[in-house]
Amino acid sequence: MWLKVFSSISVSSDFETDGELLRRRFDFNRTDGVANTQELIKGSVPKRTSITLQYPDKKFLLHKTIETVADGLLEHCLWYFVRDEGLPQIIIIDGGERLDLKDHFKHQLHSQTFTETLKIKQRKFGITHVKFVSSGKKANHSISFCAAGRVVKDEAIQGKIPGLNGSMSDEKGEFSYSGYITGEYLNERVYEQRIGFDIEDRVHDLFEETEISFEDIHEAVFANIKHYLGDQLNEKIKLGRERVDTFVSNKAPRYRSIISRIPEADLTVDPQISDKDLDIKLHRHLYQIEQELLQDGHDIANPREDETHENYKDRLSKYLEVSKDLKESDLASYVTHRRVIIDLLDSVIQKQLNGKFSLEEAVHKLIVPMRVTSRDFEFSNQNLWLLDERLAFHDYLASDTPLSAHPITENGTRKEPDISCLKVFENPMLVSDTHASPLASLTVVEIKRPMRNDIKAGDAENTGTKDPIDQALKYLKALREGTTTYNGRTIPRSMEIPGFIYVLADLTDNMIECCEYHRLIPTADGMGYFGYHDGKNYNAYIQVLSFDGLLVSAKERNKAFFDKLGLPSH
Repeated sequence: MWLKVFSSISVSSDFETDGELLRRRFDFNRTDGVANTQELIKGSVPKRTSITLQYPDKKFLLHKTIETVADGLLEHCLWYFVRDEGLPQIIIIDGGERLDLKDHFKHQLHSQTFTETLKIKQRKFGITHVKFVSSGKKANHSISFCAAGRVVKDEAIQGKIPGLNGSMSDEKGEFSYSGYITGEYLNERVYEQRIGFDIEDRVHDLFEETEISFEDIHEAVFANIKHYLGDQLNEKIKLGRERVDTFVSNKAPRYRSIISRIPEADLTVDPQISDKDLDIKLHRHLYQIEQELLQDGHDIANPREDETHENYKDRLSKYLEVSKDLKESDLASYVTHRRVIIDLLDSVIQKQLNGKFSLEEAVHKLIVPMRVTSRDFEFSNQNLWLLDERLAFHDYLASDTPLSAHPITENGTRKEPDISCLKVFENPMLVSDTHASPLASLTVVEIKRPMRNDIKAGDAENTGTKDPIDQALKYLKALREGTTTYNGRTIPRSMEIPGFIYVLADLTDNMIECCEYHRLIPTADGMGYFGYHDGKNYNAYIQVLSFDGLLVSAKERNKAFFDKLGLPSH
């Protein structure tokens, strides 16, 4: 490991043999390994060991300051600064800079170390608590098992104790925690090479009362740490739970119905946790509850062997209760989705940073995918409810596709340029709602770019200035020619079935002229127009919605759901 970073190392080590003090020196390099070994009589000079690391590879140390090296070395050697056996002098020299690690330790120590005695199955252990300054650094909480004055085993405890996550803080500021466990039991059980302990993870049966396991040590140590950091842990637990509650209330109400089914310890999170990580954590619990419910669902149909009627009723009741909570979670997720779509619509219809309004395509994609039919996308991928909740229930739907490609009409014309050249929202969305009986309805939805003001009333042939109302009426007329169900069943008197036209466009001066040209009536709120065209081949109910009117209507229709979930209604 040394030679991966440094090209050459020099070692000078003093040692005593038969009453004589000797010094052994050697080099260690990539070419020769151990070389230039010398052994000298030193005399009575105090013993010392010197290790010189030379010629570092710049990709490892180019950006390392002497303080950075000191921090890393101190973290590695921290036990030497708090143990009873005392501290060796450690000096770091880098060019003209010199740093005594003992002074650096005093600067980095958050507060005085504190040692307590633990008793585990009649054996005494010591634990030394150390709070280390963690300002500006990632907090790493750990415990170390020590023997013969050395650290033998380190263990990260981040998150293993409720509240011990992220940086901790008290009246003196932020700190990370380290605990050092000592005791004669550890000295007795350490391997000769000091690479571990001859201690079982768990002890059961015959030796359970006398043999000490790591499980026993952990239990006692964690309880002691909880007591030592009590105030800080309780505050962190409180803030973490507030973080969960705020996230669920404002951003993820789908988890509200299952929060009570998540163990309290699992709801103890770092208050600084990101929305993404918290969502993943809660979803993991939701998935686990769903899996358990699915497993129980396969077993619930039949009583278990030797199960009493009362026990079966109790098991069934619990199953139905969990099932109810999950369904509430699914509903909350869907309602939250609606809130997000409404907020996106609100954003899309505003003037953008470039000073222009969004193209029709941006609005179109929010309502339904483009260039697809109802056989190409899932029900959950459409938001027709923005216009009318009833539009979600259709037999066939086509979005931004030529009329000649629709199986619900025998109209095979490809008008030019209107049909073949229709683009984005100049192309309509076509909806047919049919039943087993001859009753049916046709719906045409036409969308224009927000704040578009260059259309001409009654002009449906001029490509650049189409009257969207007249345009939609002509599409409706074309659809009526031989209208059939998706499966090819003829719908009698298709020219007489009701037609519904929705035009989504801002009420600019030109758009208002179009509405007046078609003798439509303003709505009471002034955000749209409505009317009926009783002409031959039309029989159409017409509704013109402004984008503001669409937004207000969608919010009003969903407000009760948002309020019930505690979602902000902005």
